[in-house]
Amino acid sequence: MNTAHPTPTLGQIINQLAAPASTFALSVTVDFAAAHQLHGYEGNCARLHGHNWKIIVEVTGQKLDDVGMVLDFKTMKKAAREAAKKLDHQFLNEIAPFDQINPTAEHIAVWFFVELSGVLNQTYARVSAITVWENDYSAVTYRA
Repeated sequence: MNTAHPTPTLGQIINQLAAPASTFALSVTVDFAAAHQLHGYEGNCARLHGHNWKIIVEVTGQKLDDVGMVLDFKTMKKAAREAAKKLDHQFLNEIAPFDQINPTAEHIAVWFFVELSGVLNQTYARVSAITVWENDYSAVTYRA
């Protein structure tokens, strides 16, 4: 007895793409190394220390272009790398706006969100989430 599922047909794929609630979520990951300290924090993070930060950028969209993409991964990676480059090997507390607000993972996530929204948002695609990993065990995700 053959229990294999039939291969989806072109018609099934087209019908699924036309479904009103269908959304694509694309993500790319970049990283950078930087130091920071948290003012007003009671604990080790009040002292100068560094992280190898990992940033995951998510873009969502419902419409595909003529090639069949929401947005080219290459475009996303380039924009994310350029943003990360501004923070790489820096003391974040000396870079605006982190010279005025604590460079917490939450604030860094919002910074990336604003920075990349200005570059990547289009009519049918937008930055929908940024996840900032401080280390292998701790991350924050900002969604808007």
